[in-house]
Amino acid sequence: MNKIQRSSLYQLSIMRFRLTLREPEAIFWVFIFPILLAVGLGIAFRNRPADVLQVGATTSQLTRALAADEGLTATTMDEQAGTRALATGSILLLAIQQPDGVAYKDDDSNPDARTAHLLADRAIQTAAGRRDAIPSRNRLIHEPGARYIDFVVPGLLGMNLMGSAIWGIGFSIVEARQKKLLKRLVASPMRRWQFLASYLISRLAMLILEVAAFLGFARLMFAVPFRGSLWQLALLCVLASLSFSALGLLVSSRARTMEAASGLMNLVMLPMWILSGVFFSASRFPAAIQPIVRALPLTAAIDALRGNMLQGMNLGQMMAPIAILLAWVAVPFAVSLRIFRWR
Repeated sequence: MNKIQRSSLYQLSIMRFRLTLREPEAIFWVFIFPILLAVGLGIAFRNRPADVLQVGATTSQLTRALAADEGLTATTMDEQAGTRALATGSILLLAIQQPDGVAYKDDDSNPDARTAHLLADRAIQTAAGRRDAIPSRNRLIHEPGARYIDFVVPGLLGMNLMGSAIWGIGFSIVEARQKKLLKRLVASPMRRWQFLASYLISRLAMLILEVAAFLGFARLMFAVPFRGSLWQLALLCVLASLSFSALGLLVSSRARTMEAASGLMNLVMLPMWILSGVFFSASRFPAAIQPIVRALPLTAAIDALRGNMLQGMNLGQMMAPIAILLAWVAVPFAVSLRIFRWR
């Protein structure tokens, strides 16, 4: 690479970095929004005593038995009123006194209702004289690494890396195409690959600030653990950002309007928001679609970030997600070079 080529790549990269910093909207979505999202989720899912579940019973005797359990609060009502309360979500379970015992009405697809069923049956059986064969007691722990906020922070980081890369690069390229700037750039002493590579390099420069701000806040505010190597965590962030940046280049390679680019980017990112396990484990999806879920770059990025931060895994233990991310860097960038529209 001669001096002119080096200068072209440097100037293009610096230009992209400065243009990003001059956009107030970009600063908000890249730096402030993920922090606000982490704060909201951290407050909503903070460590706190278990919720007291609302249930109903058709007799006062059942109501007293249910209310004896500290995890339940019970109200006496007839079966018709109880059915309406179940339908509107006022109660999770209705215990109905019958000649041969007790019947329960509840929705077994609702996790809280299943919990209420177990607690209600235990309370009624205890009131009837049942005793546990083996005494037991709870010893609760709230260790960093096992909390929901610890689980969700790597997911939010991966989601932010994806959004800032794909939206930032995609809109910038399409805007330049609309304004006919690409035609002028291609006529300058610049190789085409340098123009595309400058977007990747500017993303890496922004990445340092983006990741440091978010993870620093998560550490100070919520004591989120970093059990793996920090330099390996940084390498994973770089690799994830490059894969999403290459995908952003591919999505914007042919789009002529902002509306078309927005539709394509949403089409690409929406399946990953749903399937890749940002807010819950991706293993919840059926086994039939797991190969597709695992092949997504956001799934690979989040799995690698959680493996490093929460489990202390090294790079050798995460070769599968790393290989997927490398493939998402190489293939979209190579295809972008071939199909990129300069006009």
